[in-house]
Amino acid sequence: MATFLYKLGRLAFRRRHFVALIWVALLAVAGIGAASAPSAGNSSFSIPGTEAQKAFDLLEQRFPGQSADGATARVVFKAPDGEKMTDADNKATVLKTVDELSDGSEVTSVADPYEGNTVSEDGTIAYTSVTYDVSGMELEEAGKEALEDAAQQARDAGLTVEIGGDALQAVPETGSTEIIGIAVAAVVLVITFGSLVAAGLPLLTALIGVGIGVSSITALASALELGSTTSILAMMIGLAVGIDYALFIVSRYRAELAEGREREEAAGRAVGTAGSAVVFAGLTVVIALVGLAVVNIPMLTKMGVAAAGTVAIAVLIALTMVPALLGYAGRRVKPAGAKSKFLGGARAERDQRQDKPNMGTRWARFVVRRPVAVLLLGIVGLGAAAVPAGSLELGLGDDGSQPTSTTQRRAYDLLSEGFGPGFNGPLMVVVDAKGSDDAQGAFTEVSDEIKKLDGVVTVTPAAPNKAGDTATITVIPDSKPSSVETEDLVHGIRDAGADVEADTGAQTLVTGSTAMNIDVSEKLNDALIPYLVLVVGLAFLLLIVVFRSILVPLKAALGFLLSVLAALGAVVAVFQWGWLSGLLGVEETGPVMSMMPIFMVGVVFGLAMDYEVFLVTRMREAYVHGERPSEAIVTGFKHGARVVTAAAVIMMAVFAGFIGSSESMVKMIGFGLAIAVFFDAFVVRMAIVPAVLALLGKRAWWLPKWLDRALPNVDVEGEGLKTLSDGRKDPDEDKELARA
Repeated sequence: MATFLYKLGRLAFRRRHFVALIWVALLAVAGIGAASAPSAGNSSFSIPGTEAQKAFDLLEQRFPGQSADGATARVVFKAPDGEKMTDADNKATVLKTVDELSDGSEVTSVADPYEGNTVSEDGTIAYTSVTYDVSGMELEEAGKEALEDAAQQARDAGLTVEIGGDALQAVPETGSTEIIGIAVAAVVLVITFGSLVAAGLPLLTALIGVGIGVSSITALASALELGSTTSILAMMIGLAVGIDYALFIVSRYRAELAEGREREEAAGRAVGTAGSAVVFAGLTVVIALVGLAVVNIPMLTKMGVAAAGTVAIAVLIALTMVPALLGYAGRRVKPAGAKSKFLGGARAERDQRQDKPNMGTRWARFVVRRPVAVLLLGIVGLGAAAVPAGSLELGLGDDGSQPTSTTQRRAYDLLSEGFGPGFNGPLMVVVDAKGSDDAQGAFTEVSDEIKKLDGVVTVTPAAPNKAGDTATITVIPDSKPSSVETEDLVHGIRDAGADVEADTGAQTLVTGSTAMNIDVSEKLNDALIPYLVLVVGLAFLLLIVVFRSILVPLKAALGFLLSVLAALGAVVAVFQWGWLSGLLGVEETGPVMSMMPIFMVGVVFGLAMDYEVFLVTRMREAYVHGERPSEAIVTGFKHGARVVTAAAVIMMAVFAGFIGSSESMVKMIGFGLAIAVFFDAFVVRMAIVPAVLALLGKRAWWLPKWLDRALPNVDVEGEGLKTLSDGRKDPDEDKELARA
């Protein structure tokens, strides 16, 4: 591995014009494809294997032409104080609004509140339901403007009018904090390298990689039904790993220059050593992201595969584009410790002159002297952070989780006020009586059984299809959609349906957004353990090959579990309990997004292994070259701690930049990943890992002889490069380098 990458790095350095041209051409092609591709619609949110999805598919089949996946809007009216919606003037205003809403080309139906009896008992609140033949993301701007204009005219007439549903759904915005995150990354790079040119290389290559990845996703979004969140996630992870991977190679390149090697040789050795770590770190991230397919939720699978593709591009760019740009930079990228007007280089030079151990060396020596105290402190600290995770409540966001400043949230609150909290989460019961001798009798029996259940406010009469073999029944709970009581009611209806099926042969299915949310949460919970076994198992085997050890990968996996639990605890504290919610712009607290735990497990595991590979491979390299275990720990920190710290700060800055997103899911993911990187990089990898290795000593690198013989030798530590020419430059040959 090291020898192949060494040759690849030298080739990219020599043929830099050709390499740069290829990547620029790929960026141009992806950009053209994105610009000419049709706009992406809303990604289909299907959950194969769940009862809610089966019911939805049955509705599509038995009630054709009803656009079950079309957008909906609930226009909610409230009369002024002292008036009612049944008053003549208010009724005339509502009916006029209904007529205006019916004129849209994409509108399939608009319900009359007075004929449909959708006026509250006290007469103060009424609503009309508007359905469309396209999804919310596909709805034309003219249709959205017509909806808002009709509502505004009713407001001008004196009514309070709010709009709920997904008709006004918009593409999420990430906000200016994303740019701030990149700016912070740039500052950290300048401090780390002490050079604007060296600092600019990781940023440039990361932006090129993300540009290719996101443009490709945009170009394929319509064909593959990729949602808008997919490209944001790919950008988030692609930026973070792209900067980090380039950072490690540039840092190793400068270290090789400091040892006196020629620039082409230094580029080759940097790619051969640090590049090997980049390859395996990237593989762990890709495994974790692609492994999300095991959950069998198409949207989650697409998000994972798209982000994994962006990570793969980041790895390839780090191995080829970075050495090519180093060739263009020439002497403007200085050796590590060289004099620079910037803080990083000046400090490194001063430490070198004074022969003073750097911060990483001093910290490693401290940990080696007191491993038990450091280990206990790290575990207790992460354990304390993980405590809130015990109160984790899962759910999928609805209009009730929107900020109170949005019209969707205000419509939600008005409906709760006028019709009860359960009105915002109606349950749709689908009765399939195709195999029953008495379809109408089955419909009636299902309705009667549901009415007997606790927590039911309203059960509408069965509405059969034209064939008369399938009917829908709407059930209004007396509890809000995200409550435990509503979940119990869903299970109660399904249990009652099983009894009816035994009597009549008619199958009863429960669907609707509330039932779908419940099924998604259960499906994600059921998939968490198999996903952990698959991803951690594959990565464990990969790390055995990389480190040629059993205990080092085991320690890495256990450390990851600590960091992810602590990160989940922080997410619960902020987004569920409301701690620091004002500071982070969290306007509404509530259940944590259902897919957050399994998503964090996947992404955080991949990123955690990044730092494990980068830091411990340097220790492994020192150990293989003859140092004692304790000395190898210090050497690894001497060369890697500063760069790993910079990489972690950069990754945290990039992730934190997405906290400013208007999409609550993106905001939660950005915060969760940022805090997880903090816990994993600074507590687990910088404290717990060296403490455990110090306690294990030589046992840390133990591997059974039979397994050692069976494993392929990937040579991550670059042992094979010893047989190559040393490549140290002659001072008299500096003129040619100056022209490079």
